[in-house]
Amino acid sequence: MTRVVFRNAMLWDGSGADAYPADVLVDGGRIRTVAKAPGQLSAEGATAIDCKGLTLMPGLVEGHAHISFGGAVNDSDLGNIPPEEHLLLTMRNAKTLLDHGFTSAYSAATSKLRLDVVIRNEVNAGRLPGPRIKAASPEITVTAGLGDERKNHMYYESFGMIADGPEEIAKAVRLCCREGVDNIKINISGDDLGPLARGGITTMREDEVQMAVDVGHDFGKRINCHARAAKSVKRAVKCGVDVIYHCESADEEALDMLESVKDRIFVGPAIGIIYATLHEGEPFGFTREFALNIGMQRVLDTSRAVYQELRKRGVRVLIGGDYGFAQTPQGQNARDLKHFVDLLGYSPSEAMVCATKIGGQIMGMGDELGMVKEGFIADLLLVNADPLKDLAMMVDADNLLVIMKDGELYKDNSKAAQAGKRAAE
Repeated sequence: MTRVVFRNAMLWDGSGADAYPADVLVDGGRIRTVAKAPGQLSAEGATAIDCKGLTLMPGLVEGHAHISFGGAVNDSDLGNIPPEEHLLLTMRNAKTLLDHGFTSAYSAATSKLRLDVVIRNEVNAGRLPGPRIKAASPEITVTAGLGDERKNHMYYESFGMIADGPEEIAKAVRLCCREGVDNIKINISGDDLGPLARGGITTMREDEVQMAVDVGHDFGKRINCHARAAKSVKRAVKCGVDVIYHCESADEEALDMLESVKDRIFVGPAIGIIYATLHEGEPFGFTREFALNIGMQRVLDTSRAVYQELRKRGVRVLIGGDYGFAQTPQGQNARDLKHFVDLLGYSPSEAMVCATKIGGQIMGMGDELGMVKEGFIADLLLVNADPLKDLAMMVDADNLLVIMKDGELYKDNSKAAQAGKRAAE
């Protein structure tokens, strides 16, 4: 494996502490030494990278990835993609994520059962460029729930796997486990962008949710859920769901329940698609009037209130804004960092912790991923300025001079660091 010494870095280590000058030695895929006294590490037998005072930080973790989503306006658009083309789209999306500094991706759902699984396996085998992936199932839903695009006279596919009643739910979960997923997605509530069940409707019964959780946990899988209505959030907590996405209608009881299990669960606002639909959806048919009529301003306002409260209560929050739709193209995923600051009340450092340290935890690798720490996996970014002063710069792949994953240099444009340092000054 590659042996690399990063010299003269301003190290932001993912802990939330201030950045500090340091040299970092990477060997055997791991961070071997973090030297706070620069100039002390030997570069013998190593590639030496002069960071020139720029920020060295952990790789980003996409906590609500939809690696197989791309360009959809309607949910059925994803169902309409033939499987062969869909595999190629997913492959391209994986590379796009890595190109933009996401060295890990926790999938919230896939569009077709084995798309995440196949790409994960190919990336792990070194045959495709992409982040390390926790592969998800399709979104297991019920008749008339989010992901059911069918009509009585015509069958439509989307990203949903439709199952009604505990026994059908159990079979769907077992099928996904058999096919190699790492986590299971269930849709407990509807969605305001959906064709029928709106976000305030709780569509999946408690016995159905409990069956999905019990069977998934029997197979050692995490359970993700889509839950917008307060009732759906409470149902998710009560039944033992591990990752609860959205939550913007959580009432005081739901907030208390989330806080009571804050050491077990993760939540994610998926704020990107809400903002984009409201402010940037016009080219895709989401007029301002349409967005207001379906309640996007209300969803944005309630998300702001709920996540400001969850932040105060110490609940672990993931970045990841439902990127992969027409209004939220893949590659813009890091926009969530600034959204967390501008919309949800996080400091820049807190937002970055959500994208790194907490990301390592959702990957199930919190003791070895998501921080620049001795013994940890060497997923590193060298950024062409100080991202804590301008989080928006993290969206532009050109600002990522070095991308390292598993101790290997995927991208090395470090010779441009001097120009970046001048620009930063």
